[in-house]
Amino acid sequence: MLNTLDKNQNLKNDPLIADLIALKETHWFNPQSGCFAEGLPYVGLTEQDVADAHERLQRFAPYLMTVFPELQATQGIIESKYKNISVMQAVLEQQYQSTISGQLLIKLDSHLPISGSIKARGGIYEVLAHAEKLALQAGLLSLDEDYRKLAQPELYQFFSKYSIAVGSTGNLGLSIGIMSAKMGFKVTVHMSADARQWKKDKLRANGVTVVEYAEDYGVAVAQGRALAEQDPDCFFVDDENSKTLFLGYAVAGQRLKQQFEQDGVIVDADHPLFVYLPCGVGGGPGGVAFGLKLAFGDAVHCIFAEPTHSPCMLLGVYTGLHDEICVQDLGIDNLTAADGLAVGRASGFVGRAMQRLIDGYYTLDDQHLYDMLRWLNDAEDIQLEPSALAGMYGAVLTSSNRDYHQMQGLTEKMMSHAIHLVWATGGGMVPVAELVQYLTKGTVQQ
Repeated sequence: MLNTLDKNQNLKNDPLIADLIALKETHWFNPQSGCFAEGLPYVGLTEQDVADAHERLQRFAPYLMTVFPELQATQGIIESKYKNISVMQAVLEQQYQSTISGQLLIKLDSHLPISGSIKARGGIYEVLAHAEKLALQAGLLSLDEDYRKLAQPELYQFFSKYSIAVGSTGNLGLSIGIMSAKMGFKVTVHMSADARQWKKDKLRANGVTVVEYAEDYGVAVAQGRALAEQDPDCFFVDDENSKTLFLGYAVAGQRLKQQFEQDGVIVDADHPLFVYLPCGVGGGPGGVAFGLKLAFGDAVHCIFAEPTHSPCMLLGVYTGLHDEICVQDLGIDNLTAADGLAVGRASGFVGRAMQRLIDGYYTLDDQHLYDMLRWLNDAEDIQLEPSALAGMYGAVLTSSNRDYHQMQGLTEKMMSHAIHLVWATGGGMVPVAELVQYLTKGTVQQ
């Protein structure tokens, strides 16, 4: 790791940085990634913090069931299923002439209710936490009350005095916008140039104000933050630094553990779990990875995946510069079809908190994402958006990398029992016409 480098030093002579600049698909396994107990203190959050988030979501469950009827089947809990994708596993093995050790699963956050992406975890949780705080402070709610009270007109009227704002490439804006508007908040989503039109249309249809920018995510966030600061009654959701968002994502770990236990899926030292998480600014994958580490300890290995045009987290962690460097500093354009991952500067909070708990990082070009999107559709009848396919290549990479196995003390026998879990982060609400366009860009399986 190049911890001693500063921004003014020429990074371009480093071979890995040179590959990033050349937009080559690349990977890096972090030698500092190791024991969970040693890495935990750097996060600044605890198991109790995540437990508090679980409890808050339980308090809100009756309310969520009331205002979102689609949540009645899960008793107001926003959770996704996982699925075995053995047909896709065979496709990947054939396409890449490689063996994937163990079994391949997919976690369908892409089909979470309300907003159809991983952001339905952290984004909705952040809004709920803010609303609870306001209502408690105003004496309109107590922790032991039935939270269905929040659906009453007088509470809606109360929240309408307040505003919420967020900067987004798309999916976070959807979750924040839909939830905030449902509660009564005046909500503004500042959308970067990468955001898909259908996401803007959906937000506006839900009564959300959408402000569009010709620039990228960083500009949308900066402008949104600056405007929010001018209004004392406006709460800005800080995707780059919010620990509340992070904790909303982190509840996924214990829930996955419960799902596995119900199905008899074993995760331990002899049955390692590898989880592949698409990474934009880092809050979603960072929070989920933290929750997974709390749930499974050293038996889980988390890998982040990014587009070749937006490798901000790999760049930040590898150089040790975190949010003090962006991909544009190296002439990388941050233009990718993976709109949810089109971020040039990683979260400094997540990068620093999680760098000892993330095993590795890799990058993929857009065509690679389109190809796997097509293969998954054809093999398993699962439809995702391009950014959600970033994790799909991870099992090919980790199964074949002997240096990584040695670094992490993974034996051949352990790998034969491995579970590879692709975290599908979005796509469940993509309009059919948009999906058809994605599919036509993918190469048919050979």
